[in-house]
Amino acid sequence: MDSLIAASARALATGDPLAALKRIALRDDPPALALRGIAMAQLGEHARARELLRRAARGFGARESLSRARCIVAEAEVALAVRDIGSSPRALMAALATLKSHADHVNASQARLLAVRRLLLLGRLDEADAALAQIDTQGMPPSMEAMAAMAAAELALRSLRIDAARAAFARALAAAERARVPALLAEVREARTALDRPAARRLFAGGEHSLRLDEVAALLAADILVVDACRRGVGIGAAWRSLARRPVLFALARALAEAWPGDVERDRLIARAFHTRDPDESHRARLRVEIGRLRALVKTVAQIDATARGFVLRPLDDRQLALLVPPIDGDQAALVALLSDGMAWSTSALALALGTSQRTVQRALVELELAGRVRAIGQTRTRRWLSPPLAEFTTILLLPAALSIE
Repeated sequence: MDSLIAASARALATGDPLAALKRIALRDDPPALALRGIAMAQLGEHARARELLRRAARGFGARESLSRARCIVAEAEVALAVRDIGSSPRALMAALATLKSHADHVNASQARLLAVRRLLLLGRLDEADAALAQIDTQGMPPSMEAMAAMAAAELALRSLRIDAARAAFARALAAAERARVPALLAEVREARTALDRPAARRLFAGGEHSLRLDEVAALLAADILVVDACRRGVGIGAAWRSLARRPVLFALARALAEAWPGDVERDRLIARAFHTRDPDESHRARLRVEIGRLRALVKTVAQIDATARGFVLRPLDDRQLALLVPPIDGDQAALVALLSDGMAWSTSALALALGTSQRTVQRALVELELAGRVRAIGQTRTRRWLSPPLAEFTTILLLPAALSIE
């Protein structure tokens, strides 16, 4: 490695891409192209960064498989930054195998960490937890150690393990301070504020109360019946019944919880569950069927009784009931939560993360754009969607597969 390449690499490691480019901006050899790509990524020019990294990978010869694998890992990190999460991870896994065979443990750990972050974006929390457990932070550069701790903190937050999240943020902050990279330090400090911002709202008959993540965790651990509109489920502690894939049943459960301890009229339940203002006998018959299904699902934690007007939800053993709703209103709350990270998302990536169709996401984005809550950049296939960061509250409970407790 010549002196200019070494100096450029040191500048990039400290988060100074301009100093790196001063040394290699006019060079077209593969090592210089790779470092230029990383520098452009740090400057936010992601499309140009991916092009340079691909050129660098092609430029390395057949005997330079290690350098080519490093370029693939770097490009995967850029792809993650632009939320290109739909492509197959096979290339990254192949690069990981090459790095391990050459005993390049630092870059192999970086590849594993990228895989963990991709799984977190997709909401595959169990897989992310298993992959994160394979990463050994011993001997890592401080900046990479900070990112590993950040991934652990996000996983803990989305599982409502607040003490573990605080410990992970403390490790991330200490590592970021050792790394002396201002952008990384700012990212860690901003992410840590999620612990102190409102994460959900508890509705009462006379109003609502904002809850932080630790307060949500305490409420879910208490001996009360919780109807959770963030996770879309009903339960008491570990006795949890998910209704995320049964929207009609959850609509009924939420309507009953909103009226607790009173009952709800049949016509109102029909309007909430079936979205009609002119109910007929077929709707009433269907309501009886759906109430029966909901009654069977929640029989271990509550009972649903018929009244003269409609139905009432009664927690077993005279327990209290709490209704949790997202910190922001609207059917597109999960979509807004994904976009609130400030990154540019494609509709295909959003659909993949939310587990829905791309057409559904496109319709929702049009509505949000008309409301001024999101904006688009680019045209046709290069179009990406952005939303300003929601700094006044945390949307961690709205992210895909959050709190998947069974």
